Amino acid sequence: MKAPTQESYAARAAVFKALGHPSRLLMVDALAKGELCVCDLTDLAGLDVSTVSKHLSVLREAGIVDSRKEGTSVFYRLILSCVPGFISCVDAHIKQTALARVANLG
Repeated sequence: MKAPTQESYAARAAVFKALGHPSRLLMVDALAKGELCVCDLTDLAGLDVSTVSKHLSVLREAGIVDSRKEGTSVFYRLILSCVPGFISCVDAHIKQTALARVANLG
């Protein structure tokens, strides 16, 4: 197996950076359940179309989502299939850490 390069670390960092915003995580979580149009994501996030489009652009540039146009609507889908598992892992860690803190207080 080939050793990671600075370029591969930079590519990894770009994915983590793209996931590093609460609104983008919310959108990725929703897209893990299936394809959605920008209008659905706008309603879900409670943000304006321009802001949602910018967030989706960041996710697309990082290779996390892809889009397709149908008439005047743009639909997005998750293409980095490991993200939901990673998010579940992070959620489990957060829960475990919180439980440990509570146990240490008692």
